[in-house]
Amino acid sequence: MNSTSPPGPAETTLSVRHLQVAFGTPDQPRTVIHDLSFDVARGEMLAIVGESGSGKSVTALSIMRLLPERNARVRGEILLDGRDLLKLGDTEMDAVRGAAVSMIFQEPMTSLNPVLTVGYQIGEALRRHRGFDRRAARAEAARLLERVHVPQARARIDDFPHQFSGGMRQRVMIAMALACSPSILIADEPTTALDVTIQAQILDLIAELQREERMAVLFITHDMGVVAEVADRALVMREGRCVEHGATDDLFAQPVHPYTRALLAAVPRLGAMNGKPRPEPFSLVDVDTGEFRPAPALRDTLDPSAAPVLEVSGLSTRFDVRGGLFGRVTARVHAVENVSLSIQPGETLALVGESGSGKSTIGRSVVGLNQPQEGSIKLEGRELLGMPARQLRDARRRIQIIFQDPFASLDPRQTVGAAIAEPLLAHGLADPRSVHEHVAAALAKVQLQPDMSRRFPHEFSGGQRQRICLARILGLQPRLIIADESVSALDVSVKARIINLMLELQADLGMSYLFISHDLAAVERVSHRIAVMYLGEIVEIGPREAVLNNPQHPYTRQLLEAVPIPDPTRRRNRAGLAGWQRERSQTHAPTATLPQRVYRDVADAHRVMVWE
Repeated sequence: MNSTSPPGPAETTLSVRHLQVAFGTPDQPRTVIHDLSFDVARGEMLAIVGESGSGKSVTALSIMRLLPERNARVRGEILLDGRDLLKLGDTEMDAVRGAAVSMIFQEPMTSLNPVLTVGYQIGEALRRHRGFDRRAARAEAARLLERVHVPQARARIDDFPHQFSGGMRQRVMIAMALACSPSILIADEPTTALDVTIQAQILDLIAELQREERMAVLFITHDMGVVAEVADRALVMREGRCVEHGATDDLFAQPVHPYTRALLAAVPRLGAMNGKPRPEPFSLVDVDTGEFRPAPALRDTLDPSAAPVLEVSGLSTRFDVRGGLFGRVTARVHAVENVSLSIQPGETLALVGESGSGKSTIGRSVVGLNQPQEGSIKLEGRELLGMPARQLRDARRRIQIIFQDPFASLDPRQTVGAAIAEPLLAHGLADPRSVHEHVAAALAKVQLQPDMSRRFPHEFSGGQRQRICLARILGLQPRLIIADESVSALDVSVKARIINLMLELQADLGMSYLFISHDLAAVERVSHRIAVMYLGEIVEIGPREAVLNNPQHPYTRQLLEAVPIPDPTRRRNRAGLAGWQRERSQTHAPTATLPQRVYRDVADAHRVMVWE
């Protein structure tokens, strides 16, 4: 496909022509961007979409001239209001950054200085580029924080970044980016690390500011649902090349390139499982040929008449806050409060909610990584809390956990074969002579080649590393796997393949899952039942279809309204999205006792907390 876009509109703000980027030495360059061309007009939002390694972020850094000059060679033209940024000197480019072109990064905490107040950091751009004095910069910084809807902005201007939540820090970054009224805003995965409700608020904020400021926006993402929500046009990248480029409506309605069709096929769509009583794998499209691959038919392993694999009753996990000269306990964070749930053999129970709701704390408490203060945890009828160490070691073999970041779960100095063999040898499930056969069998179960056992973690992609983490625990023959945001950091097609693999393993081995996630569309695909958590408590629990199609609690409805719909013809006005919430603090006095919550039955096995 010709990567040159059609001639830009009359009010073109940014024009990229025949961009090529190569890394390495002049003798052995490795080209990562190939002949890329596109335009962004005033008041328009162009989304650059693709998976990790496609060249999206390198394109953004090339525009900002932030690639290291020592080993990066950038060719072509990058015209901002007719001015070629690649021909500017360092001093001239410094005047452009933050003034005519601004950028928002994925992780605001790495972009903000932790020892400077947010007001000072916003004012720095105003003093440098607009000549404001300190008093005027402070007043304008407060106005900008109000502009991006930071509550009590004038009172919080002297707060430090760590005193803000992730969503509020991203608002601070947006305020900083808008300080000098740039011609174009580059947003590089600005919502990927955020909860679904916070993501929706940030997307609405960027769209609102774009309309009011008539600003061009270059939005970089791998989330096709986000593209459908906000973008006027979309450019799909793969391996440094543009494979498809057009109006968002047209691209979603009639994708031409096989890779675009594959991306859209892998997007979880809320409501796709209506009328389907059990989890079902994704139907995928081959990224090279465009060939449709229907989902395999899997048997349902759920046995509702059997004794539960896991029974959690009245679980409360709290963390001490210490202060004063002698480090006395001054308060306690009630991370999980009076939670009860059960999981049947072959069942997947999904825990959903925002960051800080207590989902991961439940998972870590169940496997013994956190020590609960109250309650009961039974695995196959045996109480884990207070169990003697020798018995607990054997019981923990039957319950395993997969974390969000597989690279952090693997020793970078250890081959993956050794990582898989280690727990087998520790639990006596294999001896040194036969362990290689067990490792090969475990790799085969997760669709990896046995000879990969000699490689190290850095030699694998993110999706392959997550498969390795699965292989490492499968050899232990667990009855229950806790998947703690295990697919949330993966690209959309990789996420779909990992979910399919987990469902196939469940069908083959009869395992149960506690699937922890904030992605409701993915949860719908994998779960039999759903429990919704808010501020450490379960506010609604029931069969998947009942919770998603007949949500009773305001917070559940709020979560559902925030899910991006991968259909540009169904964009919603989500004003007032965060209209319901209780007091958000979970920190209480050491002796505080929270009121006992009351639940009502909606239907069979569908319960909801009575709210005020």
